[in-house]
Amino acid sequence: MTTPAAAPDPTSTPETESALRHRPFTLFWRARVASTVANQMQIVAVGWQVYQLTHSAFDLGMVGLVQFLPALFLALVVGHVADRYDRRKIARICLFIEGLAAAALAVGSYHGWLTKEAIFAIVFVIGATRAFESPTLQALVPGLVPPKLLPRAIAWSASATQTAVIIGPALGGFMYVMGPSAVYTSSSVLFIGASLLVSLIRIESVLPRREPATVKSLLAGIAFIKSRPAILGAISLDLFAVLLGGATALLPIYAHDILATGPLGLGLLRSAPAVGALSTAIFLARRPLSRRVGHTMFAAVAVFGVATMVFALSHWFILSLMALAVLGASDMISVVVRSSFVQLETPDHMRGRVSAVNSVFIGTSNQLGEFESGVTAAWLGPVHAVLLGGVGTIVVVVLWIRLFPTLFGLDRLANPHAATTATVKTS
Repeated sequence: MTTPAAAPDPTSTPETESALRHRPFTLFWRARVASTVANQMQIVAVGWQVYQLTHSAFDLGMVGLVQFLPALFLALVVGHVADRYDRRKIARICLFIEGLAAAALAVGSYHGWLTKEAIFAIVFVIGATRAFESPTLQALVPGLVPPKLLPRAIAWSASATQTAVIIGPALGGFMYVMGPSAVYTSSSVLFIGASLLVSLIRIESVLPRREPATVKSLLAGIAFIKSRPAILGAISLDLFAVLLGGATALLPIYAHDILATGPLGLGLLRSAPAVGALSTAIFLARRPLSRRVGHTMFAAVAVFGVATMVFALSHWFILSLMALAVLGASDMISVVVRSSFVQLETPDHMRGRVSAVNSVFIGTSNQLGEFESGVTAAWLGPVHAVLLGGVGTIVVVVLWIRLFPTLFGLDRLANPHAATTATVKTS
């Protein structure tokens, strides 16, 4: 009589285990959804409100610049903070402050004193807060799941972001009909809810050794990236692609002047990239890339540039939505490969500082790209500005293949820092 084979344990191997089986990551995922929905609703409201007040492409670009500047100047400090202190507490405080900032926007809109300058001031505070939040959350993810599940966790984290990017702008555009204060109030509630979810996270982690705050330790993230050309190439590729190819700052102009849609149309345009990105993120969470990841990342960035060009030339709303969806899908492939590669190549005690530098290159490139798009549109017009950005993205891809051949030839994602270490439970 033969003995039947034992049923495989669905949680025993990374091939079948889901990152969502881990409660700390599930709480993190929900917090990301809530906070990103809040942020996307707020972006739609701020963009539409500023354009209604000024009808200026330059002022739309300024919204991005005032968020970029604090992240740039605080980058070295926030990375050191993320490596010295409890990352959950930092994220919780940042989300709560963003909730207060959204409440200030709501009160100002309701009472009618919210001017362009007041919006810039509040957005500056939000930018400073997100300067701490973004690298802290990036550095937190590897501690929420086993190392072999990190690419899947990053894909699921990206899917949380993209789910929110689909829901948030459309919801923000719909709610704007009731006035900007309704949008900002809802954002405030969601930010505070996300803060509460982060406070519930309990993880197993190695207690960090607090280095003294020296110039060397502050610059350690930059030194680490400089010593790894492949990491530098991955980060800088996305920096220039987003900087040149980002057209999101000009969506209010496209919605208002070129495609002739209202706030709801603007919300749909902002949601479109996330539709493609979400489907791609879910696919990659279930079927991670296993081979030729370098080639795949460069090809994805090239498609991003082509989709940007199609959007620039489109005067048909449906075609514009399709181009933005392809743009989002290609960007998601690049994001998952780059983020997984950088996190796996970075030891845990350095992740805060490396993530801080990464945030300046990647996260804040969105805000700086918005400023660049606004200035270029003011000079050349929105269509030529976006078209030029798409062409520039393709040029960057060609140059980076020659400058970083090791990154282009990257075959698999591996974890060189996987090692058995003692852990202690932290509350």
